[in-house]
Amino acid sequence: MTAALATADKPQSLDDVMLAMDIVDTLRHRDLVLAKELGTAERKEALIRRLKEIYHAQGIEVPDRILEDGVKALEERRFVYDPPKDGFAVRLARLYINRGTWGPPILFIAGAALFMSAAYEFGFERPREAKAERARIELTVELPKDISAARDAALALAANDAARARIETSYQDGIAATKSGDAEAARAAIGELSFLAGVLEQDLTIRVVSRPGDYSGVFRIPDDAPDARNYYLIVEAVDAKGRAHALEISSEEDRKTARVDMWGVRVPEGEFNRIAADKEDDQIIQHADIGTKPKGALAPVYDIPTAGGAILEW
Repeated sequence: MTAALATADKPQSLDDVMLAMDIVDTLRHRDLVLAKELGTAERKEALIRRLKEIYHAQGIEVPDRILEDGVKALEERRFVYDPPKDGFAVRLARLYINRGTWGPPILFIAGAALFMSAAYEFGFERPREAKAERARIELTVELPKDISAARDAALALAANDAARARIETSYQDGIAATKSGDAEAARAAIGELSFLAGVLEQDLTIRVVSRPGDYSGVFRIPDDAPDARNYYLIVEAVDAKGRAHALEISSEEDRKTARVDMWGVRVPEGEFNRIAADKEDDQIIQHADIGTKPKGALAPVYDIPTAGGAILEW
């Protein structure tokens, strides 16, 4: 009994285990009919003898203990694979095993989604946010600073209250535009202030136009007074080199103000006739200078009597 226990407890070698597995495989595939006889000792011995014959025919000598162990392994279903019952863990394992089937499409879709997300983020969202941030900085920092600087430059040149009031109007328009988010209007205000500073810096002469193809004077017949006439001299503001400069002039006909380099100033009939006579003899106006636009001022100052009105079209 002690010797038998010692033999049973002795660890099996790998060769023994592999041989036992081969015996089980032989019993299953070579002689399945004998598996039905595994119930009595006689039949078990007959099965072992049959196994010996099979292995002997193959030139393999198998010890009885190995044959018995193989028969016992068959009885115990030791080398039989019983598939696990279906469940969450099994489904998860099968899903993992079949990852080669569903994995590539999923990875493709995930990659495409990631690419589209990145393209939207870096191609649209971030540029849009950067653009919005630049616009915010322009409206809250840069444009107000530029408007103030343009106003200060113009005020430094202004010599009268009328000029300062005109500068302040443009300044307030620009600041209001930045607060309302209208960058274009704010930039336009800077342009106006720069224009005003340019005019204020100039010392100009108001001269009656005397060129071939240009009128020197015109008259109007008012619609509501057909027997009356309004007389206008066509003038321009020129510098020392004779170059014309634009001024802001308001029309008495439609109350619109525009920057023009020629306009008609309304004068009494006597002044109109004097200039007409001066030009009539040789087509040259000898006394064409009729006023100035002083440095530091925006509006012309006339040396002859005027009615205070102007026109921009004739």
